[in-house]
Amino acid sequence: MINKLIIATSNQDKVNEITSILNVNIKIIPMKCCGRFPTIIEDGETLEENASKKARIAAKFFKSWAIADDSGLEVDCLNGLPGVYSARFAGNQCSYNDNNKKLLRLLRYKTNRRATFKTVIAIANPSGQVTLVFGKIFGTIYNNMKGYNGFGYDSVFYLPQYKKTLAELNFKTKNLISHRAKALKKLKNLLRKSY
Repeated sequence: MINKLIIATSNQDKVNEITSILNVNIKIIPMKCCGRFPTIIEDGETLEENASKKARIAAKFFKSWAIADDSGLEVDCLNGLPGVYSARFAGNQCSYNDNNKKLLRLLRYKTNRRATFKTVIAIANPSGQVTLVFGKIFGTIYNNMKGYNGFGYDSVFYLPQYKKTLAELNFKTKNLISHRAKALKKLKNLLRKSY
């Protein structure tokens, strides 16, 4: 039986989204609220490697179940970039705005702007065994930043079926259809069935 889940991230935007979507009868605790916590370097070559590493380290460190998310935007005409480098696409310590500006600059003269937003969520038990769930959505990169909700690449990721970027959607809609929402729905089902 799982009584609590540590969220292995220092990104408060991710914490807010995960806690609002997951909505399970388990105490969810952001890692930074646990006092001392490990520094985890995301040096994996894939989203799966990074999510697994973060969840495993947090689970062992806190001797508790832990989850970690790694998400990436993959743009077709950039051969899948920024991908695993999405959070630091414009360099270390860059802002969301910096990443979006770099992406739009690279796509300025591109006609194929198809993109996939992916999330991998790892759940690890206290001994470090990991299970992965996945979520993804398809869209295009808009020609400028549009909308004020969300974070990361939400303001440039355009969903043709909604005629809006993710950042233009209200939170309720985004939290039903996003890549992270899809992965968290699978995690919720996994928790209900297995734990």
